[in-house]
Amino acid sequence: MNLSNMEHVPSLELGTLLHILAFLMVAAHCLRLPREPRSTLLWLFVTGLFPIVGPLTYLAFGINHVPRRGWHKLRSDVRFGSTRSQTEQEEQPLAYWRALRAGCCPPLAPDSAEAAVNTILDRVAHDHPLLGGNAVEVIADGGLALDAMFKAIAAARHHIHVQSYIIGRDAVGRALLDRLADQARTGIQVRVLFDQYGSRAAYLTGLFRRYSRVPNMRCVGFTQANLIKRQFQLNLRNHRKNLIIDGRVGFLGGVNFHDVYLPGSRREAIHDYHFRVCGPAVLELQYTFLRDWFYMCDEDARALLVPGHFPQSEAAGKTPLRLLNASPNAIEQPLVDALFTLLGTARHQVLVVTPYLVLSEDLRRAFRAAALRGVAVKVLLPAVNNHPSVDWAARASYDELLLSGVRLFLRRPPFIHAKALVVDGRIALIGSANLDARSLRLSYETTLVAFDPEFAARLKQTLLDDFARADEITLAAWRARPRYAHYLENFFNLMSPAL
Repeated sequence: MNLSNMEHVPSLELGTLLHILAFLMVAAHCLRLPREPRSTLLWLFVTGLFPIVGPLTYLAFGINHVPRRGWHKLRSDVRFGSTRSQTEQEEQPLAYWRALRAGCCPPLAPDSAEAAVNTILDRVAHDHPLLGGNAVEVIADGGLALDAMFKAIAAARHHIHVQSYIIGRDAVGRALLDRLADQARTGIQVRVLFDQYGSRAAYLTGLFRRYSRVPNMRCVGFTQANLIKRQFQLNLRNHRKNLIIDGRVGFLGGVNFHDVYLPGSRREAIHDYHFRVCGPAVLELQYTFLRDWFYMCDEDARALLVPGHFPQSEAAGKTPLRLLNASPNAIEQPLVDALFTLLGTARHQVLVVTPYLVLSEDLRRAFRAAALRGVAVKVLLPAVNNHPSVDWAARASYDELLLSGVRLFLRRPPFIHAKALVVDGRIALIGSANLDARSLRLSYETTLVAFDPEFAARLKQTLLDDFARADEITLAAWRARPRYAHYLENFFNLMSPAL
């Protein structure tokens, strides 16, 4: 008998025991809360197949909810909302509520799609009412959107609140921070909330620390990964892209502060949509920012919920807007519910633009059902994607969608990063969310639903201009693709819960 081999037996048995224990712990964690079966099976497969690496990967990327104990977003939101209610009761009439009353909308027709959507949102998004009196501008170019935001920053008089998934360590990111620093030196309060993962290049090189030394300017990174507080959710990110100036002007959409929108940068400038908002809905964007800010730095809530941040809002237009915030810690999913309702109530046409189309089975069925009812459903996607793995995962559903009558179009380069949906030329959905699992279930997103045929018509024309630069995928051509493509599509579709 080889004694040297015998020496490794106890360590092998110990390693096997630890691997089994880790697998059982992951399995127990997966089963303690409801989640999509495909996601659960994927993580059990990864954990069982890859000792050490599998459980660590699950710890970092597989925990898709915020823990109910300790330092977490849900309790922070409740605390901030409670302080908001107390402030409103103590200081009536608070400017915020004056703005809400000014933004009240006329009654909706009982049998209309608008009424159906709002009936559901009254239950799942009751904190954010439907507000009239808004004006919304479509900015269908990333470079023009950056110019518009820089001009708004230069015109600020009281405060500037910036929330962005990516603030680049490049010319655009530095231009933003330089402009903010200049305004802060004049006495304007500046708060910058960036996602630590999305802005990791600037964060890890200390760019934000240098600007945080400027008086009246604070830069805070959003993250839910904190080893000290036993939080490991690297997978949960703040994907919002909101800018609020003086509580009167707001921006949201798909544009980050990054040089990819500039011609002559490292690659061809990408194409994107952003939106400028004036009116009472800006205060909803303001509240969203301050709630996230309170979570990350725990600044006194009463110091944030002040009339200076919520000035009395005058009617700026006639577009009724309703804000939807998606987050992984919410029990309700108002954005998903709104999508289902919009697809279910569509009668004539649904136009969609999204860079990523990785649909859950239920949403895929909602798209198919709309097309099978005779609704003209058209989806615009980039011909060349900046995330090939996500693109392969999306393609796994093309056959099913095309067979049901959904029409898919691939926009020719440059890469299109826009996110928008228009239903029957009457209702529009705009914001930061993509149509994939990450945006709909794992990220913090901000979306506005607009109930205005005039605005919907303008946005529809913007989409049609991009559809004119696209090539349609036919079912026959799609089924003639190479055999290896089927394997790649199905593999990445299987991995989509982790993408």
